[in-house]
Amino acid sequence: MTKVIHKSYNQNDSLLLPPSLGELIPSAHPVRIVSDILDRFDISEIESTYKGGGTSSYHPLMLLKVVVYAYLCNVYSGRQMEKLLRENIHFMWLSGMNRPDFRTINRFRSERLSGGRLDNIFTKVVGFLNDEGLVSLNVQYIDGTKIESVANKYTFVWKGSVEKNKAKLIEKVKGVLSAAEEELAVEEACGVPDELPQEEFERRANNILSRMDSMGTSKGKQRKSIEKTVSDSVARLDEYDRHLETLGERNSYSKTDPDATFMRMKEDAMNNGQTKPGYNVQISTENQFITNYGIFHQPNDQGTLIPYLESFVRRYGIQSRDIVADSGYGSERNYEYLFGGGMRPYVKYNLFHAEMKRARRNNPFLVDNMFYNAEKDFYVCPMGQRLEFAYKTKETSDLGYTSTKSVYTARDCSRCPLRGMCYKGRADRRSIEVNHRNNHLRAKARELLMSEEGLAHRSRRPIEPEAVFGNIKFNHGFKRFRLKSAEKVSVEWGLIAIAHNLRKYIACKQADKSKKMRETDFEEGYMNCYMAA
Repeated sequence: MTKVIHKSYNQNDSLLLPPSLGELIPSAHPVRIVSDILDRFDISEIESTYKGGGTSSYHPLMLLKVVVYAYLCNVYSGRQMEKLLRENIHFMWLSGMNRPDFRTINRFRSERLSGGRLDNIFTKVVGFLNDEGLVSLNVQYIDGTKIESVANKYTFVWKGSVEKNKAKLIEKVKGVLSAAEEELAVEEACGVPDELPQEEFERRANNILSRMDSMGTSKGKQRKSIEKTVSDSVARLDEYDRHLETLGERNSYSKTDPDATFMRMKEDAMNNGQTKPGYNVQISTENQFITNYGIFHQPNDQGTLIPYLESFVRRYGIQSRDIVADSGYGSERNYEYLFGGGMRPYVKYNLFHAEMKRARRNNPFLVDNMFYNAEKDFYVCPMGQRLEFAYKTKETSDLGYTSTKSVYTARDCSRCPLRGMCYKGRADRRSIEVNHRNNHLRAKARELLMSEEGLAHRSRRPIEPEAVFGNIKFNHGFKRFRLKSAEKVSVEWGLIAIAHNLRKYIACKQADKSKKMRETDFEEGYMNCYMAA
């Protein structure tokens, strides 16, 4: 029987020349690529946050490398990073055997990288990708998603409730003060204003209390009621004012993360449409690399497009030629900005796909299908009756944009045999509203969308930002922010974006290397066959 031989196994074996950690890490390992890329960037902005004095500090470049590589490895917890720095040879090599604790890591991530400092690192990473020929910055595929905040989902404040309760409290206070003033014959009893500023409320209450003191009723039941009303109401009014100041233009916020707004999330475990505190994250992609990102409070994408595109210009000093987005971004305001800025918007509007359907195209009663005489400004219905121009009306959106609509009315539709098919209103004549400016902009957008290049962009858009969001959320497990406040959330998403781009860059380089190896093997095999022949 053949003797079994085992390799030497001695846990207490000591080497004369112990190996370094670098010898245990392959030359093409992702940790080396991350380290090499970050070594190229100037981080003086981050270094300037250190005041000096006291004990020595961990090097910011080391901490930046550790945090970025941790996010690349799907590690988002400071405690887990601390553990890996003691157990994982890649992190040990990357940190040079430094072992900062989780407090140092978290403080570096939330404080040293805030204030736009990590944003500049992200810009430099995209610039590096541009130099490598992986992105051109000439096109932006834009989309957004809602990501839940770490805030408590039951500590909500709703603007409607605050305004309603504040109005009720003011009415109650006005009633109490007016009754007391009438009973005590205070001179200001008449002419109670609709609004009751806090200063006016306190002044009137003090006048009533002074009147009571002069009348010798300082210990009466009414005196105690007035004092309690004053003390309770002042505190509650202050609280309502603080809520309204924090809300601003939003309709809700979370008490544990005031920057988070309550939104409906796609990931709804209860399937009951419950709103949760979160942020609207917008990204631009090209070849599935993230080239820009932004954090917004408003749940809808329509109002984020203009400030988001302006952030792209601030970041790179240029604007992309082609802007590609779905129908959530198509509006008169956005089209006006895009066309006015010299961009080519391949952006759908809400009725784009509906207009392609035969049933809509063949419906003669729709305004879009009626004959319009632009010279004399009137429409003609299917029965040949004119709808003459009546007047113009203006509408202002929640975003402050004012659009103008023209109203056209028919003379008499009461005896029209097609009246029931034409409109459902009770009026004897039909009226229509037409936004000519919006229709003109939509026609220009439709022409772009239906062009050959537009079809190519439309077919590519679903595999650009949507695929990136899916990869980050489901393949890498990032479905919830771990930091509070919009500034820190922006830092966290910046780390996610940098990690995604570096991960994609490493995959591209490995694919290129494999392709070159296959081509080399093919050439060598061909030459061997040729020589043998």
